Amino acid sequence: MTPQAPEPPSLANRVANTVLGRPKDLRDPSTFHSLSLVAFFAWVGLGADGLSSSAYGPEEMFRALGANTWMAVALAAATAVTVFIISLTYSRIIDRFPFGGGGYVVASKLLGPRAGVVSGAALMVDYVLTISTSIAAGVDAIFSFLPAEYLPWRLAIEATAIGALVLLNLRGVKESVAVLTPIFLTFLVTHVVLLGGGFVVKGSELPAMASQVSSGFSHGAATLGGFGMLALFLRAYSMGAGTYTGIEAVSNGLSIMREPRVVTGKRTMGLMGASLALTAAGVTLCYLLLHVEHVEGKTMNAVLVERFVDAAGWGHGGQLFIWLTLIAEALLLFVAAQAGFIDGPRVLANMASDSWAPHRFAQLSSRLTMQNGVLLMGGVSLGALLFTRGDVTTLVSMYSINVFLTFSLSQAAMVRYWWQRKAEAGWVQGLLLHLVGLALCGTILVVNIVEKIDEGGKVTISVTAALVVLFFVIRRHYEKVRKNLSRLDSVLEQLPTAPRDAEPVLQPTAQTAVLMVGSYAGLGVHSLLSVLRLFPNLYKNVVFISVGVVDSATFKNVQEVDEVEQRTRAALEQYVALAKRLGLASTSKMAVGTELLPEAERLCAETAKEFPRSLFFAGKLIFEREGLWQRLLHNESAVQLQRQLQFAGLNAMVLPVRVLES
Repeated sequence: MTPQAPEPPSLANRVANTVLGRPKDLRDPSTFHSLSLVAFFAWVGLGADGLSSSAYGPEEMFRALGANTWMAVALAAATAVTVFIISLTYSRIIDRFPFGGGGYVVASKLLGPRAGVVSGAALMVDYVLTISTSIAAGVDAIFSFLPAEYLPWRLAIEATAIGALVLLNLRGVKESVAVLTPIFLTFLVTHVVLLGGGFVVKGSELPAMASQVSSGFSHGAATLGGFGMLALFLRAYSMGAGTYTGIEAVSNGLSIMREPRVVTGKRTMGLMGASLALTAAGVTLCYLLLHVEHVEGKTMNAVLVERFVDAAGWGHGGQLFIWLTLIAEALLLFVAAQAGFIDGPRVLANMASDSWAPHRFAQLSSRLTMQNGVLLMGGVSLGALLFTRGDVTTLVSMYSINVFLTFSLSQAAMVRYWWQRKAEAGWVQGLLLHLVGLALCGTILVVNIVEKIDEGGKVTISVTAALVVLFFVIRRHYEKVRKNLSRLDSVLEQLPTAPRDAEPVLQPTAQTAVLMVGSYAGLGVHSLLSVLRLFPNLYKNVVFISVGVVDSATFKNVQEVDEVEQRTRAALEQYVALAKRLGLASTSKMAVGTELLPEAERLCAETAKEFPRSLFFAGKLIFEREGLWQRLLHNESAVQLQRQLQFAGLNAMVLPVRVLES
């Protein structure tokens, strides 16, 4: 008999394969290798978030000085030291938490789940604002050299940029990073020329600048006093908090690193810390050296490039360099938004695995991307842009508060970690390092809240607090449902344990019940007994079908996928053994994948060919008051599978499982 040719993919599948890429094979060990990033590409995908903050962080800091620009030298030094200390503390976090998760995991493990939820909520708002701020700042950089009549198109361009990044990330992290790498390299080259050239062309003025700084400090001490100078310094230092955003991205994104992950992560952190410290401090000093001032309608970096080209005397060729540098800076900010799409869905997936967020956000697509999380991040970040009208100052104010909230929680967690391990070698150095990090981050957080409370601070605090409350409500719902369903486990104690003398034999032409099951527990057994009670003495065969779903929590390597397969097979063996003890012939079918429905539908079609007189059963939770909330937190897999099977000409029935929420 000639085997039938496989059906050609539908038009929708062909379009999806073209736009998003083809599904990936979970069982192929090379899949994990091909999806992971070496240190350089991780630096591009995650480090761009930190490096790009030099486009707006130093500007906010320098503008806060007003006429006291002589303090820029001290601020540049403080910025470089702060970047170094925070990067070093996060390298230590990578050592202690090699599976990633960053601030959420660190706070959850060391300070407790409540602190973890606060950190997770702050990170979620942080990554949404990473996208919004980066896109808005990038568009501002472009409009610094475009005519004013194009300004009404700003929001449309920002929305288009977000849409493009969503599509790239639906294809996969590595594909998106590969596309963005040339932009990253162009930024590095142009800024090496800009900053290095700035010191070269103005090198003769360095003694005069040193004298200006010295006299500025003397004048400041006489007019402002020591306390006034400290207050001015702390305000400007904290206003530049946007400079440090993105440093935690590497520790959050360890799961996409090439093995050995800890080594790759620490190399990436080193690259990001060094590049950010040099760029941010260099930009700040060049503002002072080239006498850069704020010009309406232009970023200070745009003014800096123009002043540098004039000082270098490049003439008409300098205009090309201005355009190239500003376009590279703008596009790097778009690359920086990538960190929000990489890490935001991963933090959300970790929280979903712990039942703080809807479980659907832990799912992977057939392209092995966190599709639901990517779409959510894109939609909410677009909403943030529309809410703020793309104003970078407001976005940075909202952004930096949450960044330093999660920084402070992570540092406090590591202080506790080392305090509890005083017997370990090196605990003193570890404790002191994180105490310094906590002091820095806590100070910046407090000053930011005080200074920016009316510039977006109230909004970001309110949104973060509301998100924390929402996470607790979701967790409470899942716990109540879990507790309610646990009552079904009592049925396990009443099941027959002794095997029958004669094992029933499968009869392919007999009536067959096909039951979708998960882990071996009271819920699945209850469904089996419900079928037998509804149709007494009808079925001679029972076929159990189960799909081992690989989600973000188990998508680490082939060994993890094998463990999912082993757990799924072990549960099916228990169900088959139970059916045989109940006097029914039984077998099972299983698959492992990232999406339940396609695999379940395929297994059902195979079973229908082998057992033509089959009726398919799937359980569905039924709530007393069912609405959008329940549909959001629980999938409709049973109903969707029933619809697809019935369309394919197969008989299917949904078994209700009551959940009493009161």
